[in-house]
Amino acid sequence: MTIIAGGTLLFASLLAIFTFVGMIEFYRMALPDRKLEAWLAAICGAALIFVPFAGQDRLIPAAIAFLFLAFALHFLFHLREVADAAREVAYSMLAFLYIPFMLMHLVMLRQTAYGVQWLLVIMLIVMTNDTAAYYTGRAFGKRRLYPLVSPQKSVEGALGGLAGSMAGTLLARFTFFPQLSLTDALVTAIVIGILGQTGDLFESLLKRSYGVKDSGTIFPGHGGVLDRLDSIIFAAPATYYYAVYVFGRF
Repeated sequence: MTIIAGGTLLFASLLAIFTFVGMIEFYRMALPDRKLEAWLAAICGAALIFVPFAGQDRLIPAAIAFLFLAFALHFLFHLREVADAAREVAYSMLAFLYIPFMLMHLVMLRQTAYGVQWLLVIMLIVMTNDTAAYYTGRAFGKRRLYPLVSPQKSVEGALGGLAGSMAGTLLARFTFFPQLSLTDALVTAIVIGILGQTGDLFESLLKRSYGVKDSGTIFPGHGGVLDRLDSIIFAAPATYYYAVYVFGRF
């Protein structure tokens, strides 16, 4: 809470640290032999978090284009196996789009009029969604949601998670975010709740594809940074664009 309310720069700095670690985790899963590239990507990814401070939205696609060109040229002239080149470049750019590009929306969200409240809403929705999904799934889960990717998750748990998200946004509305209309609360609960669950599934897909159980070990017993942020990564852009273009119009 102190970090969120302590100013955008402080918040962005913390997010840059998470991004740095997340990029390292991604490379360890996807490209374990590319240690130099992992560190370069982690530094560039962390720097990307601060692009919104420039106040020019056009700099974001420009930064992404620059990073693509830089890493494409790097892989072009630092070949190991020609057969692996396309896969390595694709993974490299996936890392930038998946982690810093998505997470920088949290910085842009923090810069909006109700930035602190929106960040708290995301955290509240994700936490209530996860908690409700876990207990609902344990108590009533029978039908598997997506067994190929995440065998433990159930349809009943997913629905319970959405109910938890709604409870979370209603709690926000009646406590720290009265500007949130009832319609806004319900819509954001459904959208962010579904995207949060989808983000969790997507990260599970990546880990299964790379043959690992957790993205890292920085949180003993809970995995890595990506394991903790997977839901927020998918929820961040949708929340930002909702806050900017939809919020307050109902």
